[in-house]
Amino acid sequence: MTIAIVDYGMGNLHSVSKAVERLGYEYLITGDEREIMEASGVLLPGVGAFGDAMSHLRDTGLDLVTRRAAYDGKPLLGICLGMQLLFDGSEEHGDHQGLGLLPGRAKRFEAGALKVPHMGWNKLDFTRKDEPLLNGLEEGHVYFVHSYHVELGEPGDLIASADYGLPVTAIVGRKNVYGMQFHPEKSGELGMSLLRNFLKLSEGQA
Repeated sequence: MTIAIVDYGMGNLHSVSKAVERLGYEYLITGDEREIMEASGVLLPGVGAFGDAMSHLRDTGLDLVTRRAAYDGKPLLGICLGMQLLFDGSEEHGDHQGLGLLPGRAKRFEAGALKVPHMGWNKLDFTRKDEPLLNGLEEGHVYFVHSYHVELGEPGDLIASADYGLPVTAIVGRKNVYGMQFHPEKSGELGMSLLRNFLKLSEGQA
């Protein structure tokens, strides 16, 4: 099987691809519709600003391709900014529309008691403990770097949260669409195990 890592000009492609490689899976860093649609699973990484990312996705047509892959039932995982892009929108530097695959919006952490950006290791609190993405795993710490957090439109989409003075949406999932706000590829054994479980979900899906 092959995993497509969507290249729209704003992803942490190197670290994500190396993590997939270390787990023993083949991957393609690609912006090609055919390659994405033929892959077993799709990773949507992201770093930078929400509005810029959506502009890049629209300019390349990859917003439509990503939606099509999700609607076709292909396992899709958004990482960091990539997770936020799955939702309806974000208030980052204005009001921006997202991919609309999951209901909810990205909101900025309120400055004051909280240090912004949220940067560092925080413990996951598993919500849907029977979720296949969490299979065989125990709650532990993962690595976050973000200034915006997702307020869910549907609480049932929450798989895991983290405490940063307020509950932070850390892992989400609905059917074949998943998101991780943290960087699994930089989160030690737990992060790599979460990524491995997603790749296992993708096996046989091409």
